[in-house]
Amino acid sequence: MFGKKWKILAAAGVLAAAVALTGCGGSSGSGSSAAADGIIRVGAETTYPPFEFTQDDKYVGFDIDLADAVVKQMGGKMEFKSMGFDALIPAIQSGQIDLVASGMDVTPEREKQVAFSDIYFDQSGKVIIVLKDNDQIHDWADLKGKVVGGQVGTKQVDFAKEAGAGQVKQFDSNSQAFMELRAKTVDAIVIDAPVGMYYLKQGADKDMKIVGTPKESVGFAFAMKKDNKELQRKVNQALKELKENGTYDQIYEKWFGASGK
Repeated sequence: MFGKKWKILAAAGVLAAAVALTGCGGSSGSGSSAAADGIIRVGAETTYPPFEFTQDDKYVGFDIDLADAVVKQMGGKMEFKSMGFDALIPAIQSGQIDLVASGMDVTPEREKQVAFSDIYFDQSGKVIIVLKDNDQIHDWADLKGKVVGGQVGTKQVDFAKEAGAGQVKQFDSNSQAFMELRAKTVDAIVIDAPVGMYYLKQGADKDMKIVGTPKESVGFAFAMKKDNKELQRKVNQALKELKENGTYDQIYEKWFGASGK
């Protein structure tokens, strides 16, 4: 349905091989630490598999592994904090965290509030999920007048509103959105395609399905304080080096399988 871009389904079994976020020390990269004490505080909303979630009481996921690798490449050590998605940008602005690694779309509105790194994941299309017995919603135009759910503070909510939803219910987590859909308090939910595919692969496909054509977005990037140009430069340099030395591909294949690129 989604072509090469959506080979994530074929490799969902890899997700069981997650590792802990701990053990951040070790080798340093070409740059010096972006923080005076070498600690980079990274924040994420952790109900967003396979990007960040809890497994065996540990935080795991693609974003967490990549952020850890980026921080190591800069010569630092990651300190991870879990918080609500809508609290991430305020936490950056207030100095509670240094970096957001939470599947955050680059949007003009957010660019007014924070600085973004280069795009690190560009397969972040948004999809609609409905119950399998729903024969009224087939694509975005069918959301008009319907009750649609999405995670608070996300692009998914914007897309639902743009489609003319009669009511948009905003939830703290994607897992809550799926529960509300199953309880029929919403007619549909809008979610990032990789996350939706993960949930369906874990068993939600018994009573749910993806419908319509994915809506594209610019992609995911790390966010940091708007005036912290030095950190932005170092993160971008670290990302570049990780892609050149093969580390990025290793992390990608761990969570999604071969990219097919």
